[in-house]
Amino acid sequence: MKLWRIPLDVDKFSIPHGEMHIIPSRCKGCGLCVRYCPKDVLVMSEETNEKGYHLPDVIRPEQCVTCRLCELLCPEFCMYVKELEEEGGGAA
Repeated sequence: MKLWRIPLDVDKFSIPHGEMHIIPSRCKGCGLCVRYCPKDVLVMSEETNEKGYHLPDVIRPEQCVTCRLCELLCPEFCMYVKELEEEGGGAA
């Protein structure tokens, strides 16, 4: 994302990154997580769970900014995001 102006304190903050986890047995393949992901991290895959539903697949894990919108929208609570620790510790 390109900013149209740079905040004065931009060097004090870093963009958080997350690691997404999906519990396949809970998923019902609704696709809400895929449709509303702001960074297009997810896509519906051809893989199915034991119930026969297509599962979301993480195709761009490095783009996840830990917004947790997928967690909030999932009606079956089948996904969660863990925030990754930054190396270097420059975040405030």
